[in-house]
Amino acid sequence: MRYFSSRTDSPLLHIMWGNAFLLSLVYLLLGLGVELALRYFPSRFLQRLSLSLDSLPARALELTGAMEPLRAAYFSGRISEVGVRVVFGLTTMVVIFLLAMVVGTVMGGVRTLLARRAPREGGRRHP
Repeated sequence: MRYFSSRTDSPLLHIMWGNAFLLSLVYLLLGLGVELALRYFPSRFLQRLSLSLDSLPARALELTGAMEPLRAAYFSGRISEVGVRVVFGLTTMVVIFLLAMVVGTVMGGVRTLLARRAPREGGRRHP
């Protein structure tokens, strides 16, 4: 039995979180697969695919000003390649979650707007 209703308990929010989680999981598994394949079967295609997967977190880190300190830490030996991969993976997850939340919020707003504009039952009827 529910004693209160919460706006955060909406089905849309559950869908948004689920989609964000699924997308970030697919992205991370794809990145892991590409990195493993690149280690055992190096090819130009896999190198380009790896770079294209890295471009999303690299640009996000660049926009936030965190790429230069990360680059400096990597070249000075304070962080390993695995550490950089972890930072890129976490950054990618954050970007995907934010994008899913923004798109879900916009779509929820459009849905609410359309629902309010729809004629209600028992209201005016057009001949």
